[in-house]
Amino acid sequence: MRPRVGVLAMQGDFREHVERLHALGVEACEVRTEAELDEVDALIIPGGESTTIARLLIAFDLLDPLRARIAAGLPVWGTCAGAIMLAKRVPGLDRPPIGVMDVTVDRNAFGRQVDSFEADLDIAGIEGPPIRAVFIRAPVIREPGPAVEVLAALPDGRIVACREGRLLATSFHPELTDDSRLHEWFVRLAEEAMASRAPA
Repeated sequence: MRPRVGVLAMQGDFREHVERLHALGVEACEVRTEAELDEVDALIIPGGESTTIARLLIAFDLLDPLRARIAAGLPVWGTCAGAIMLAKRVPGLDRPPIGVMDVTVDRNAFGRQVDSFEADLDIAGIEGPPIRAVFIRAPVIREPGPAVEVLAALPDGRIVACREGRLLATSFHPELTDDSRLHEWFVRLAEEAMASRAPA
């Protein structure tokens, strides 16, 4: 049985993630309410504006339910602003993040929109050629805790992808390229989580 993957649809690039999942034959839906959150087996938090997403999570009464689902084992992938929301430590964010991943994330670490760039990344766990990564007002991941696995870094050593258990964070926008390998990998992570919860 394949997972039903939700995409947090408060703000940002949620439609692009839904379309990518549909192209893979995966059932995907937009999530804006606690009832919709309860219906999914995994969740993607897309890129966008982290301050806006943080405020909307509070306004829609989703922050605590989301934390509870993650504590119960929900696989979550945060891309760009979504990675910011997962972090426990976010200097300068004026609302609390979800705060479940043992990392520090610096917002807009590469500068403004005009400083956007692309880079080829070798990502641990992804077979084949490097992933073409699109960075738009991207964050940088710092101070990973002992349980956090660094998956990719730029040549200067700045971390741009990591994993902690069933949580995945990427500083870039994988939904903006034609490469679906990271989405496929997250779906497999969700399938593994479902299998571990299934009765013997």
